[in-house]
Amino acid sequence: MAKRVLVIATVLILMTTVHATAQNRFVSKHPLPTGQTVVVAEGDYEARSIGSFSVRLYEAAAIPNDTTFFTSGIIRPRDGVVEKVILADVDGDRQQEIIVIVRSAGTGSYLSAHAFAVAKSKLIFRVAVEDLAADADPVAALKGSGQVQQ
Repeated sequence: MAKRVLVIATVLILMTTVHATAQNRFVSKHPLPTGQTVVVAEGDYEARSIGSFSVRLYEAAAIPNDTTFFTSGIIRPRDGVVEKVILADVDGDRQQEIIVIVRSAGTGSYLSAHAFAVAKSKLIFRVAVEDLAADADPVAALKGSGQVQQ
């Protein structure tokens, strides 16, 4: 009996720990002007300060089905925590790219920014800039990088 209680208590503690860790992870959902939805999330079971993030694209659909029909995705490495996701035109094509901004966890709180475009039902990685000052403008840095992939 005591062994069974111990096992149940251990399982409950582990479930609580996993749930608490998952709550701290960055996950956000953004509607795109095309009607599609993009979800950006830090990697499951990874350290908060380093790991990966995913960018997932879903077909246009009304809520609650806006993430039902997955069409494309990309996983990128991250050195820090995902801080926010914004939409901005970084390549001058008058179409907004998905910009994922990551802040390093170490001293300096450096920024990196990763830009993704949507071409019909496919995500395309465009450019990333890293080691930006903590107060830098990531969109301006992406625009000025001269490395935007078409």
